[in-house]
Amino acid sequence: MSTTGAHADPLAALGSLPGVAESVESVRKAVDRVYGHRIMRRRSNEITSEAALRGARGSAALSGADWALEEVRRRTDFSAHDEDRTVGAALRLTAEAGQLLSIWRQSPLRVLARLHLVAAAGKDDAIGRPRQDGEPVDEPLVELPLPDAGEVAGRLEGLSGLIVAGGPAPALVTAAVVHGELLALRPFTSHNGLVARTAERIVLVGSGLDPKSICPAEVGHAELGRAAYLAALGGYVSGTPDGMAAWIAHCGKAVVLGARESTAVCEALQRGAA
Repeated sequence: MSTTGAHADPLAALGSLPGVAESVESVRKAVDRVYGHRIMRRRSNEITSEAALRGARGSAALSGADWALEEVRRRTDFSAHDEDRTVGAALRLTAEAGQLLSIWRQSPLRVLARLHLVAAAGKDDAIGRPRQDGEPVDEPLVELPLPDAGEVAGRLEGLSGLIVAGGPAPALVTAAVVHGELLALRPFTSHNGLVARTAERIVLVGSGLDPKSICPAEVGHAELGRAAYLAALGGYVSGTPDGMAAWIAHCGKAVVLGARESTAVCEALQRGAA
């Protein structure tokens, strides 16, 4: 992760990049709109459940399992094929995320290990820990240079330190950095994209920006498309101010689209209740 300026808090430095303040404000307004919807006062649990399902579907789509929402809703067995297992992993991670909010700010690395354990759902000794030198990484949709294990360990420690220390950076900025850093590092032997997007969700919820988890950024990332997602990630990996700002803006658009999705769910429920 590269930052600019002489700020003690590099996340705060990113918040000052051109265009980032506008992204933060557009996200805040979109989230406020859906939280202010009249349906939210009576049926917020339904909105949260639906957002979780749609978020899992979106995250799985970005990892190569682009199923229709109704197919995800209908299925009960997610073990037969690779795509099935990807969708199952996304659903498990979404369910697990809410259980880890209280741990995240104290021990983010412990949470990441748990997320990988839940996603991989196997007994391999590489599951639930950062990869070691020489271990292959199964992440075919992210074709970026792979940092070695030493760099991974150092950058994970740095990221953990920033999260534990806290600071004034907006939730969007922190979420985007966590997401981008995990995709850049691919610290596990598999399921890094799913874990990265779940960690982004944990930051957005745990920060208080989206406390009921009703604005699934994964929906927005999928809607914006894999090509745009990977292009924006390339900007993050470049470490340039413009590239970092573009990645944060991309993540902001994803949250706005997630909020729009839940607003549509609210409207549908309201029409059904009328």
